[in-house]
Amino acid sequence: MALANKLLLSQITGHIILLILSFCIWIPLRINLHEFCDHCLLFTTGKWREEDGMFDVNWASDGFCNFSFLTGIALSCISILQIIRFWVMKYADAEPSFLSLFIDVVLGIFMLAISILSAIFITLGFIVWCDGMTERFPSCETSAGQNVIRGDTEKIDTSNFYMEMGTAQFGAWVSFATSVGLAVIALLKLINNHQVRNIKVSMYLERQRLVNQGQSDGRSTPPLASGASSDSDNNK
Repeated sequence: MALANKLLLSQITGHIILLILSFCIWIPLRINLHEFCDHCLLFTTGKWREEDGMFDVNWASDGFCNFSFLTGIALSCISILQIIRFWVMKYADAEPSFLSLFIDVVLGIFMLAISILSAIFITLGFIVWCDGMTERFPSCETSAGQNVIRGDTEKIDTSNFYMEMGTAQFGAWVSFATSVGLAVIALLKLINNHQVRNIKVSMYLERQRLVNQGQSDGRSTPPLASGASSDSDNNK
């Protein structure tokens, strides 16, 4: 199997994995936002009240959750489009253009960037929330399901936040690792395509040189043969 086919199959496999991982990002985040009444848990802080033992929460910006949520959606859309595109290329046995390979590299870098940012937001934001929870509970996990938010008139459901954020965190970090692999594969395909094109150009130029040299030798040979024949006749 040629190197190009191996790289193409690797890209298809990578995007299938990335599609599954993207679901692990945006689905838990969407559920968590719904359960927290559209409040973002990430980077949320607060203080425990001594009077009633409730958590006086200061909600963080929704942008942290929204960015990670949109990252998962973007990874899903890109992966679906790339899977379809690569399958069509495989069965059509079409050779990708330099522009399409360059776009693959740009997409790989883009996915890498947004996935690492989302992973950092989810990880650090969840740590900040858990730091507040562990001031009262022995672990962040044991605080799940406890009605601890002061003035909770929206009936916030905290029972599943630990599993949801853990799943989103896992999906974001593994998506980053997968995006790195896809970016490297896309770059290798671009380099391989460039090398093949250079070889073809070199072979074409060498062939033209040999053809021109042969034509030049063909034009110079007859006069020599004619001159030699004349000398032979004179000797006779």
